[in-house]
Amino acid sequence: MSLVRKSILLPVLTCVWLTQAAIAADMSKTLRVMLTSGETGLDPATASDVNTLCIIENIFDSLLRYDYLARPVKLQPNTVGAMPQVSDDGASYTFHLKPGIYFTPDAAFKGKKRELTAEDYVYSFKRMYDPALKSPWLFLFEDKIVGDERLKRHGRFSTDVAIDGLTALDRYTLRIRLKQRDRNFLFKMAMPATGAVAREVMGAYAGDTGNHPVGTGPYTIAEWQRSNRIVLQANPDFRATVFHAAPSQDPADNAIAAALLGKRLPLIGRIEIKVMEEPQPRMLGLFNREFDYLEQVPPPLAEMVLLNGKLKSELAQQGMQLSLFTPLQTYYMWMNMDDPVIGGYTKDRIALRRAIALSYNQEEDIRVLDKGLAIAAQSPLPPNVPGHDPAYLSPVRSPVAYNVRLAGALLDRFGYRQHARDGYRTTPDGKPLTLTMHTLASTTGRLRDELWRRNLNAIGIRVEFKSDKYGEILKASRLGKVQMFETNWVADFPDGDNFFQLLYGPNSGSANYARFNLPEFNRLYEQARQLPDSPERTQLYRAMTQLVHAYAPWVIRTHPLSVDVLHPWVKNYKRHPAEFTTWRYIDIDMTQRLAALHGTK
Repeated sequence: MSLVRKSILLPVLTCVWLTQAAIAADMSKTLRVMLTSGETGLDPATASDVNTLCIIENIFDSLLRYDYLARPVKLQPNTVGAMPQVSDDGASYTFHLKPGIYFTPDAAFKGKKRELTAEDYVYSFKRMYDPALKSPWLFLFEDKIVGDERLKRHGRFSTDVAIDGLTALDRYTLRIRLKQRDRNFLFKMAMPATGAVAREVMGAYAGDTGNHPVGTGPYTIAEWQRSNRIVLQANPDFRATVFHAAPSQDPADNAIAAALLGKRLPLIGRIEIKVMEEPQPRMLGLFNREFDYLEQVPPPLAEMVLLNGKLKSELAQQGMQLSLFTPLQTYYMWMNMDDPVIGGYTKDRIALRRAIALSYNQEEDIRVLDKGLAIAAQSPLPPNVPGHDPAYLSPVRSPVAYNVRLAGALLDRFGYRQHARDGYRTTPDGKPLTLTMHTLASTTGRLRDELWRRNLNAIGIRVEFKSDKYGEILKASRLGKVQMFETNWVADFPDGDNFFQLLYGPNSGSANYARFNLPEFNRLYEQARQLPDSPERTQLYRAMTQLVHAYAPWVIRTHPLSVDVLHPWVKNYKRHPAEFTTWRYIDIDMTQRLAALHGTK
């Protein structure tokens, strides 16, 4: 399947396990990066926001990971010695862990060196079923693993319950048996959510596991000022992992491969992470050389780096580099289908949500707030994801194209009367209609509030805004306590299934924030997930998208175009479609950085 482009002789990254010592990460080098919002708890089973996952994927280890350079994307072994043995027509997987991988030291291990075993993955995967955790990743496994229904019998949960589909055959051998074939299963084994945790650590810090991240990955926490500053340092016991790649048709990939060839990962000894929620300070931090690069320049500030779609000459003269990237990402506004005001499947509630969708001025959003750095979305699937159908609809032909007059007529027809006194509408039973949209407490959040205020006021709907931090809003969303919220989804794995599962009924309370539960949609989704990328599956996706437009649990907004800017001393950078960070591969030319800093004095 093609995600970005087709090529021949794609680079292959091989992680070679060494018995002798290799050159470890250079502790004299520091990579300085920023996150756009504060991190939540660093527990793979519960964290779901991108900023937190950026950290988690560098502390914890999944069984597999992605080849850094390969496009289309390609999986490779991570904590296993080879790709798994697959049997039973794709329903059974056997993984053989590499001996000698250790968790970073922690008091929970009582002074003993703790080796990673197959049983750790069994335990880690079972934790997602724990109702107390409310894991947003439960959809990865629930009702898919043979015997997993035993984990939730009689209202009790225990990771000690044995299930046939998830077993450690010996210390280093893990077998997973699925109830039916899942074509995306191995992609899930490369997600941060499937990173291994240690039972002793989870027990020692029960109820506070997110504040005690102990993994086997390339980095560990050195300093942590919550939602402000985090410092990672290279794990001194990280297994020797050396980069090798095959030749590519892409000269840029060949240059990165040559620079990394034979080097042990990670290269950088320290990563300083700063949380910068406001767009303006992010840009100033980049220009003041406080950060080594900036991904996804805030669109309202893109003119600070771009002129006619190219990097400004004064920045180019400084050696800064421009990288344009199309993330596998969809922005949308969801509405709670269980909410007593906006939810439900009756005609009046459907009419209300469709009117809200019709009020959304997508063209203004892209032109004014995104400064043209976005693509009008017509379905949940972004470009370059298998299943994306570019011929589905044009923005003009969309069933929810911006149309204030039609939205008003729809509300009138179903009893949402508009009063001449203040211009606002009432519900069909005569009560005042006021919606509440959660929003981010930031400049960007306030700009988006004004867009939605104009949209909804234009059709006579009063809206109030409730500001909070992103992580807190997500927690409340999973509990069904949020009425409306704008968010986005970045692909966990590169396939259309990962986006449509956001609307699958059984995922309500986890990834399905809208709590949309339509039997017809669920049936189509269950059919589609059994099919490979094909015209047949695309037709099912088209039917599912039409149901989303018809019932309007979402207002489908945009797919972003990312402007990334790097300082010249950043080496080996290549953004990946599915992984969140490139930190373990990046190198810093310290001489070049120091010269630039000296030049500012």
